[in-house]
Amino acid sequence: MSLDSKKFLLQEKDIPTAWYNVTVDMPNKPRPMLHPGTKQPLKAEDLYPIFAEELANQELNMTDRFIEIPEEVREMYKIYRPTPLVRARGLEKALDTPAHIYFKNESVSPVGSHKLNSAIAQAYYCKKQGITNITTETGAGQWGAALSLAAKHFGLELAVYMVKVSYHQKPYRRSIMQTYGAEVIASPSMSTKAGRKIITEHPNYQGSLGTAISEAVELAMSTPNCRYTLGSVLNHVSLHQTVIGQEAKKQMEMAGEYPDIVIGCFGGGSNFSGISFPFLQGKFDGSRAATRFIAAEPQSCPKLTRGVFQYDFGDEAGYTPLIPMRTLGHNFAPANIHAGGLRYHGAGAIVSQLLEDKIIEAVDIPQLETFAAATLFAQSEGIIPAPESSHAIAATIREAKACKESGESKVILFNLSGHGLIDMAAYDQYIAGDLSNYEVTQDSIDNNIDTLEKIIK
Repeated sequence: MSLDSKKFLLQEKDIPTAWYNVTVDMPNKPRPMLHPGTKQPLKAEDLYPIFAEELANQELNMTDRFIEIPEEVREMYKIYRPTPLVRARGLEKALDTPAHIYFKNESVSPVGSHKLNSAIAQAYYCKKQGITNITTETGAGQWGAALSLAAKHFGLELAVYMVKVSYHQKPYRRSIMQTYGAEVIASPSMSTKAGRKIITEHPNYQGSLGTAISEAVELAMSTPNCRYTLGSVLNHVSLHQTVIGQEAKKQMEMAGEYPDIVIGCFGGGSNFSGISFPFLQGKFDGSRAATRFIAAEPQSCPKLTRGVFQYDFGDEAGYTPLIPMRTLGHNFAPANIHAGGLRYHGAGAIVSQLLEDKIIEAVDIPQLETFAAATLFAQSEGIIPAPESSHAIAATIREAKACKESGESKVILFNLSGHGLIDMAAYDQYIAGDLSNYEVTQDSIDNNIDTLEKIIK
């Protein structure tokens, strides 16, 4: 580990006072979400039975560039924000690269990931509306842990549907949620119609985020005074995460540099959006037009690199609105990789549109490469990263090696979205040589997508 890696720290007064709504500045706005029944563009009130009203309003807001952060939310942010920006000199030295590598360290939150940025906001708006119960899904458990803490803080009862493979792979994340007071159910389960149908048809199915979302939405819609909350994909979640990039812009100014490349791992889009959207302002206004933005996804779930752009459901049962997204199909069954938070079939509407417009890029990375990158990062910077975050590290290493080959000294910024201290079973398997790469065949992608209804708006 290098002893000269340098932190750039802000003060409490530097915590953003508003979230940045990137849709206002996009050259092409995201297509509207559609009502699953009528196939007509959604109105905010169509979402009120599922989400807290203020969150539904934020979801469809494309007119206000900045949306004020409530003071109660900002006060809770002060528990862990602002988060550090770190010059990763140890990693630079290990790679012998002329690149300058920085990472925004979101792993310092009480739950160890960036997910708390939106969990606090969503729980606050539910409490403010008088809602008493909330439901959600979780993959690796980072979102579930964050929402469990936020729900307890605001006095809400929470039920979490955790993807079954992660429920068994990551028992300590389950324990964290239960310690905070949440009920955790392995998904698919027998507690919902959606879960029972899937188990009946596929008794050994190990679950997906799409399945867990279906169960959580169904429970919310059938429970009095209950609403559903989501940890990624939707516009209001990306909005809340922009505190990351806004802080990082100030910290890069402190460092006297500006990123040539901004990188985040990608499941549904929450942490990639958080680090990248505030920097996209420079691309939109032309002041920093050359900056590249790279979303790093797993090779086993390549919705950005190999999916199609069309309307699809956000969940497996088809309860959610139809979202204009890069998708592998809402019934896609991902491989049981350890980056459980990235095992999602689709991408959010904003990121999907940015990719269509070639404003951002995407790469898919094999599982073994991500763990090799994670191990090098741990040895050079002292932080053991979450398997999800390791995709961003792997993409960063690729770019840093390219700098070495070309002799260019580029500035690379990535988001360390969470630590991996509760993922050590995965590291054990990697060290023992028991992990494998998973690659989806093109035939399986094509066959899955062919089953989707083709909707053009």
